[in-house]
Amino acid sequence: MSETDTVTVLGVDSPGQLYFWSYPEGSLGDGQFRVETLYSGLSAGTELTFFKGTNPYLQARWDEDYGVFVPGQPSQCFPVRFLGYMEVGRVTESRTPAVVAGEMLAMRYGHKTGHTADPCREFYEVLPPDLDPLLGIYVAQMGPICANGLLHAAADRAGPNVRGLGDGVRDRRVLVTGGGVVGLLIGLFARHHGAASVVVADETPARLTAARGLGLDAIDESRVEVWRYCKERWVHGPGDRGADLVFQCRAQAASLRIALRSLRPQGTVIDLAFYQGGAEQVRLGEEFHHNGLRICCAQIGRVPRELGEGWDHARLARETVELLQAHGRAIRTHLITDIVPFADAPTVVAALGARQRHAIQVVFQVSV
Repeated sequence: MSETDTVTVLGVDSPGQLYFWSYPEGSLGDGQFRVETLYSGLSAGTELTFFKGTNPYLQARWDEDYGVFVPGQPSQCFPVRFLGYMEVGRVTESRTPAVVAGEMLAMRYGHKTGHTADPCREFYEVLPPDLDPLLGIYVAQMGPICANGLLHAAADRAGPNVRGLGDGVRDRRVLVTGGGVVGLLIGLFARHHGAASVVVADETPARLTAARGLGLDAIDESRVEVWRYCKERWVHGPGDRGADLVFQCRAQAASLRIALRSLRPQGTVIDLAFYQGGAEQVRLGEEFHHNGLRICCAQIGRVPRELGEGWDHARLARETVELLQAHGRAIRTHLITDIVPFADAPTVVAALGARQRHAIQVVFQVSV
């Protein structure tokens, strides 16, 4: 981009209405670099909450200090100017030794055609030359979200003595509820790090096919009772049946209930779902209470406290790169289902929001 280039951005004007807007990019300052966007991945679970107007930031104010949502003036209002956090850009100009022109970077600056960045303030990861840049959409945020789920499982099992992401899944029977992007990447992470069994439960044929394509077991929950499947196949002893660990990856209270029912006594649900409604179906007085279960929320903004600074966002991004290098071809074949021009983004998102189109992973191709 030149100093006078215009950046085009995808935003939400009002519930159900996406729009493009533009702003002129300023001149490149000392210590900064500039990228042109090649690919921008859609995080449907999060971004559709803004598109539909159900995101909690649109309903209340988040108090950072107290850690609670406060009724009244919301943290965000329409129009929502920026969406997204799964970008791959090529460096076009650099006035910092941190990056050089031509390098491919994974970043999280939203759906827009370019970006000017300060390496001291923004996260980026240089993609290795042998990695398909398209896979880089997972490196800056989505992959670390999933890696952090495994990290929480490891901390739940090993406390502060975690040595690697496999510490929570190695040789264990793992259930993943929900076969979207998060669930499939979590399942692949668990298999990659030595889980004895990984089963993905969903009812969407395309997601079940993708799970099997990634080398995971898959069960159609419209035909099979998930909890019964787990308790009949995974028997640890008298009165001790079920999954060692469940990763809950679907934003439905009913799915959390399935996760709890599928666990062995004193097991743990690592919950990565983003709920926007109530949870009447969870029924905490039943399996959760009688089997002494645990629910642990693995949220990307917080790694387990007892692990200190050794496990930061950059390390989770590097763990993601390792996974992509090991299984990139399968991920490219089975997970990334839709590559569409950036200009078509409003139509595609609207169709997804109305359930007129199904996709596992949508990627907007911005430049070539």
